[in-house]
Amino acid sequence: MTSSIQPALDGSIPVQENDFETWVSQVRPAFEQAAATGREFASWHIKVDAKLPEPPNPKSQWGALMHRFSEEGLVEVVSFTTTRDGSGVRTWRGTRSARAQQRRAAA
Repeated sequence: MTSSIQPALDGSIPVQENDFETWVSQVRPAFEQAAATGREFASWHIKVDAKLPEPPNPKSQWGALMHRFSEEGLVEVVSFTTTRDGSGVRTWRGTRSARAQQRRAAA
């Protein structure tokens, strides 16, 4: 059974990657940039703003991605927000070390 991919708000169909690790490497730069700003965000904000592709299993792998980034020390949980359908999701921000690392890389 394959999952259907919902069109984006602009009507385009997001590409769906078949390999989780490949997908992580594709979307990581957008989340590193978001983490470097120090602003609070939900993962779907970054997904929409950067027009990121869908993972092989969208229902579970967006959460797995954020858990990985949290374990790596890139982001930390800040709060919760709701999606358009009323679901509760975590909000994140870059850790101090992620922001500092970005500043060092830019220098």
